[in-house]
Amino acid sequence: MHLRGLIGVVHLPALPGDPAYRAGGFEGAYARAWADAEALVSGGVVGLIVENFGSAPFVKGSAGDRTPPQQAAALALVCARSKQLGVPVGVNCLRNDAHTALGIAAACGLDFIRVNVHTGAYVTDQGLIEGEAASTLRQRELLGARAVQIWADVLVKHATPLAPLEPETATHDCIDRGLADAVIVTGAATGAPVDPALLERVRGAASGRPVVIGSGLGPKNAQALLPHADAAIVGTHFKRGGVVREPVDPKRVRDMVERCSDLFASA
Repeated sequence: MHLRGLIGVVHLPALPGDPAYRAGGFEGAYARAWADAEALVSGGVVGLIVENFGSAPFVKGSAGDRTPPQQAAALALVCARSKQLGVPVGVNCLRNDAHTALGIAAACGLDFIRVNVHTGAYVTDQGLIEGEAASTLRQRELLGARAVQIWADVLVKHATPLAPLEPETATHDCIDRGLADAVIVTGAATGAPVDPALLERVRGAASGRPVVIGSGLGPKNAQALLPHADAAIVGTHFKRGGVVREPVDPKRVRDMVERCSDLFASA
């Protein structure tokens, strides 16, 4: 699978048990997520990625601090329903639970997972997170899920490497040592634009693997950024008024898809 185009984010709202949860129960969260997924696909995205975005503050996701079971179950239900829309679907278990994401992907027939810290060690708002590439790749083999791609962030947002790390080194670590199938480049935070120089450096080091923009894409920077990327994950810009916690605005999706359709790097 080599996606070329815009990938829409389905943000699950806060669920029962989350600090930000107020009302609606699980069914209300599913209804909101399914409405967003349908709006994104009808607007022309080439894929979807489902995240437990409303469940902040997030657990680390590493051994001993995995995704809470109700969040994992909710993600699985939304992912399975999203697959019925006929586009590739991935999942990201925030903050960094590749093991649970792989379990969901294998059970639901998903196409990829996103891993924020696949290799190396980063200081984050959850504390120190270390990549688990060795166990993640072996779990994929045990599940017979080799078709599930691993998309790994390079110098991910909301994080700082424990020791100084050049983008080229981080990219090679993800691909050559962590065996990632694609790499993702982000800005400093959710909705923050990617540094064009960083994107070019990662693409130059990616050895032909797909390079995906992971945050901050909008009409103002699409022409400068997309020629250096194979795909882009878009969450904030697709929401009503460009506000990340609002519902997806179908018109914003259609307009952005049309604007970007011919800008991506050549296959």
